[in-house]
Amino acid sequence: MKYEINIENEKKYDVIVVGSGPAGVASAVSAARNGAKVLIIEALGRLGGISTSGYMSHFTGTVGNKLYHEIIERAAKLNRFPCDELKYIDPEMLTLTYIEMLKEAGAEILLYTTFCDVIMDGNKLIGIICHNKSGFCTFFADAIIDASGDGDVAFKCGAEYTKGRESDGKMQPATLMFKVGGVDMERAVFPGAFEHLIETEKGELQALAKEKLPHPAGHALLYKSTIPGIVTCNMTNVTNIDGTDALSLTEAEIVCRSQMLPIVDFLREYVPGYEKCYIIGSASLIGIRETRHFRGLHTLNETEIASAYQHEDYVVYDAYFNFDVHNVDGAGLDKTGSQKHFKQTKGYTIPYGCLVPEKIDGLLLSGRNISGTHIAHSNFRAMPICIGIGEAAGAAAALAVKQNIPLRDVSPKDIQKIIKMEARF
Repeated sequence: MKYEINIENEKKYDVIVVGSGPAGVASAVSAARNGAKVLIIEALGRLGGISTSGYMSHFTGTVGNKLYHEIIERAAKLNRFPCDELKYIDPEMLTLTYIEMLKEAGAEILLYTTFCDVIMDGNKLIGIICHNKSGFCTFFADAIIDASGDGDVAFKCGAEYTKGRESDGKMQPATLMFKVGGVDMERAVFPGAFEHLIETEKGELQALAKEKLPHPAGHALLYKSTIPGIVTCNMTNVTNIDGTDALSLTEAEIVCRSQMLPIVDFLREYVPGYEKCYIIGSASLIGIRETRHFRGLHTLNETEIASAYQHEDYVVYDAYFNFDVHNVDGAGLDKTGSQKHFKQTKGYTIPYGCLVPEKIDGLLLSGRNISGTHIAHSNFRAMPICIGIGEAAGAAAALAVKQNIPLRDVSPKDIQKIIKMEARF
């Protein structure tokens, strides 16, 4: 494909990060703090991806890598109202936290800029082509980190991948988060999991949701926020969606928005404390749980997670979450989901090979697009773990530049020294 490139816009960096979700921000902060000249590129007008533009309610799961803990503690300090747990997200304060951390680290930020294509030298990625209000522009780097969620950069490079679950390619459903105000917090209930059953005068809430809400919606997930009287709703649902296809994304947006008013009507009629609730805002980014799984030097599987396997070449440690597989055909958990039966109480590790594409040089994977099986992905896609992955990717990229070696040759032991350092805040 031909592009009219503005030569004046060509710039060279040590590290470029594509995507500013939790994994992307962590990648950029980590690389910049370790001495790299960094550019982070985001298609939207704000940083944070799903954690901010997606109106996420809270961080689920945890990880040992230090940067995650710094992020939630710094964001909590900005919150205007006291909150009993650090995990709850105020999208505005979290966005400000990301900006502060990137600026302090010295990373350059470029918003409203869409990644379009790659520039290759054989099997090595050396640059990217983007588009924004200024036109097409090119950026070159010694190391490029794909934190796009769907692995758009890796896809353009020709990296091998599978999509969805191995048996049939089906992917987890999509959700558009929204917030309601006017909730009586003294009486309100907060079903936080599909297995969380709450009996009311009119019946059990999960059963009522399945009966009363429009298919494929049909569950009740309600979470406190950092602001009194406001609750985050994780209740819209759309199946058979491909997050890498624009028409499919459009359909998902329309279907989920069509469910919002019926959900509010349901809350008012059946859920204690929500009798006078109303919509105050909705996400500007739909929540895509699963798309491409790229083939890396190591593919993380569910057995490694369930057994809390400790890899010697780990770059993410003490990662903890359950197998959160949403029903690919409707509401609630998929029959392969294991939330209720997840027994492992220790944290597991992710080896460096999961971040390194098998056949592409100059590129690292960061976030939910790393190399893993469908079931394993349902665990490591949790935002704290993605932040841990991002911190490792950024450290690896900075080390590769500093040592003038290929990304695949970076020593995991050197990465471990960085990610286990005390947080600098």
